[in-house]
Amino acid sequence: MDIASIVGMLLGVVMFVFGVLSNGGVASLHSMWDTASFIITIGGSIAGTLASFKLADFINGVKSIKLIFKDEVQDPAVVINQIISLSNTARKEGLLALEEAANGIEDDFLKKGIMLVVDGTDPELVRGIMETDLACVESRHKAKIAVWEKWAELGPAWGMIGTLIGLILMLKNMEDASTIGPAMATALVTTLYGSLLANWLCNPIAGKLKLNNDNEMMMKEISVEGILSIQAGENPRVIEEKLKSFLAPSARNTAQESEAGGEE
Repeated sequence: MDIASIVGMLLGVVMFVFGVLSNGGVASLHSMWDTASFIITIGGSIAGTLASFKLADFINGVKSIKLIFKDEVQDPAVVINQIISLSNTARKEGLLALEEAANGIEDDFLKKGIMLVVDGTDPELVRGIMETDLACVESRHKAKIAVWEKWAELGPAWGMIGTLIGLILMLKNMEDASTIGPAMATALVTTLYGSLLANWLCNPIAGKLKLNNDNEMMMKEISVEGILSIQAGENPRVIEEKLKSFLAPSARNTAQESEAGGEE
């Protein structure tokens, strides 16, 4: 479970409620709700987003919200150590020995690459197959991210549309000056809803999905380079240093400590 996503969203609610209560008290919370404004902003932005995508892509994009609460990012150090172990096996026993070693690999992408190597596939073809797989995965991720980005874009726009509707109706009924203030406040509620939708929900979700995508792409790139290095017969130490270049300096130290601990 990704605590950051949960805490971030809950904290956003707390900040909003605090802002309202600190200025107008509990009674002011009622002023933040207007059914028509909610329907115009949420319904309109959903309609615009739906019109921008195919139905299946829109549904998949909305369903991806559950991914931001999962914390299943694999540790790069673990993958690197696994590749180094495979390279040692290949160096001592030959590439065909990797077939048995691949049975214990849980990562389907890495296992697929190892089996291509075992089958004697040309290195360029191995790279092409794996990079195509990687590109397709990233494309599916970006399709889901695009739904949230479009929704974040349309939320404030539909909020402004709702505000304009409210202002038009207010200006057509200005006989009673006492109604101008309440009417203006109601008109602005839609803008509030649009801003909340974009900055509390859609943009953070899109940002977290992008982060997850970048992490997964890095893991797969490590796997591709590791597999090709094993196939080329490179020294395990050279492979290790090459793969650690993907990591930040602090993470490289962690990977080194993890490897040392595994050798004891």
